Amino acid sequence: MHEDGSVGTVEWAVAGRALPGQRVSGDRSVVLDAGDGSVLFAVLDGLGHGAAAADAADRAAQVLADNRAEPLDVLMVLCHRAMADTRGAAVSLVLFTGDDELHWLGVGNVESRVVAVGPGKPAVRATALMTGGIVGYLLPPNLQTQTVAIRPGDVLVMSTDGIFSDFVDTLDLAQPTTDIADDILRHHVKDTDDALVLAARHRGPIAGAS
Repeated sequence: MHEDGSVGTVEWAVAGRALPGQRVSGDRSVVLDAGDGSVLFAVLDGLGHGAAAADAADRAAQVLADNRAEPLDVLMVLCHRAMADTRGAAVSLVLFTGDDELHWLGVGNVESRVVAVGPGKPAVRATALMTGGIVGYLLPPNLQTQTVAIRPGDVLVMSTDGIFSDFVDTLDLAQPTTDIADDILRHHVKDTDDALVLAARHRGPIAGAS
């Protein structure tokens, strides 16, 4: 599965695949125009794999599409309620506001990192705190959204646990996000789970914009 596009000042791409032998993946990505120059990104990892995992992730994806303007903590609670009779999922939400900052909130083991060009190799500028729990089954009582600065050229990388997390040093941030996502999936995928990676680049202000 491969998708890509752009919203406002953000260029993004997604690459993913199901566990070998399975017809459907329980991993989902969501990219939504949240209005006022904001973009909502989500990566959802349905517990386990197969159709039941996909159903849980699809429930959350629909909730996000229907309520995209809500704060991240509210969205997480709405996803939790919608998945109450499913396996549940790990959910990471990122809101890019268009003014050089990100807000993010995660429950479960979907990783979110901001990666920047370093002096010798790419450097992780920020990593989202992953709170333990399963959305739809056990939601932490205190959901705290984090805010981090982001600069033009920085790349947000979100990945499910079907991706080995040691990919940062091998990234070529000069590539389009389609190539970044594809390369991570190709070289760092596990054979024991569904896998998905989302890469999004902050391109900076659009020339001529007021």
